[in-house]
Amino acid sequence: MNATLQIRVSRPVEAARGRRFDRVLITSLFGDPRSPRTWSGVSSNLATRFEALGIGVETYRPRLNPVMKLVLAAGYPLAGYGKLVNGEQILRCGQARRRHAAQLATAAEQMECDAVLHTGALDLPPADLLRGVKHYLYCDQTWALSLRYRPDAPSYSRKARLEFERLERESLAGLAHIFTFAEYVRDHIIEHYGVPEERVSAIGSGMGQIEPYNGPKDYTRPALLFVAKHLFKAKGGELLVAALHRALERRRDLTLTIVGDERSRRLVKPHPNIVFRDHLPWAELQGLFRSATLLVQPMLNDPWGQVYLEALLSRTPAMGLARNGLPEIVEGGRHGFLVARPDPDELANAIVAALMDPDRLARMGQSGQRRVLNSYSWDRVAEAIAFS
Repeated sequence: MNATLQIRVSRPVEAARGRRFDRVLITSLFGDPRSPRTWSGVSSNLATRFEALGIGVETYRPRLNPVMKLVLAAGYPLAGYGKLVNGEQILRCGQARRRHAAQLATAAEQMECDAVLHTGALDLPPADLLRGVKHYLYCDQTWALSLRYRPDAPSYSRKARLEFERLERESLAGLAHIFTFAEYVRDHIIEHYGVPEERVSAIGSGMGQIEPYNGPKDYTRPALLFVAKHLFKAKGGELLVAALHRALERRRDLTLTIVGDERSRRLVKPHPNIVFRDHLPWAELQGLFRSATLLVQPMLNDPWGQVYLEALLSRTPAMGLARNGLPEIVEGGRHGFLVARPDPDELANAIVAALMDPDRLARMGQSGQRRVLNSYSWDRVAEAIAFS
């Protein structure tokens, strides 16, 4: 559905529902909010859709200068939080969050915005620093949820975990409304953090540039696909390669195409049944989604996974671990396969079993595409945030 048509559809909704804001400041800690490269294009897509709805949009990226990063990095272990392992730990500490919140308050005042949409909780103030400014959050996870599966969880000291939990709880309590990608995140925020349910909405997500595919597709070809431009191990790459070798003992015609970066290439030993691709033009990546029989993406800790939506839009069923957002995306197994544990043998068994029934794969591809087309779009997300 193009932008013009979506706006026509939404006009009756605008009349029936109140607009939350006429002007909004979108913020991101991890890049320029207008860049399609920042957080898989979430903030840039929302900015474009808000403007199509007639909403004024400003953007801002809070930053710590290099000296402050060094100061916080040095003070982190001295304060009893344990050894510093990655930059996220700096961003989660109280001093960093307060500095980011103060920068954001100044930017909102200068840009004359009385509404701020945070794409992540790490620049949320524990209390409103500007009277009359409403803060909104669009998120795919919480600190407490991340601890269930994050690979670096053991590196956080008990003191750090408790402090980060306190800071997140205080920040979520002061929001005008919280929007989540998934229902399981919404339920967690209500149950764990005690946010009233009327202030939390699960609204899904949109996608990238992948277009629906309705052309011919051969599900008898055992062609697997894995897409991870970064975080190869966390997205299940090592687990999948190990499983593939086990599956090849029963299906020698299996092939796996891995889309990654040069850092990932070092982790994949050459094998005649594995093709590694990097720096792909978008049209070629779209072609891989369309020609694949099955997307196998056993992500260890990705809270949502837009790659699953892109595969389903291409009529390619998805396989992954039965955790986080995938069970919701494939509706418990209607449009894909859920593997209980991150075990190579279990994953190999699931791959071989799935490929034995091409007709079932075709049905899943059809139903999965309908699911995505009916449920996920940035127009839908923007409208859900903009109107109460």
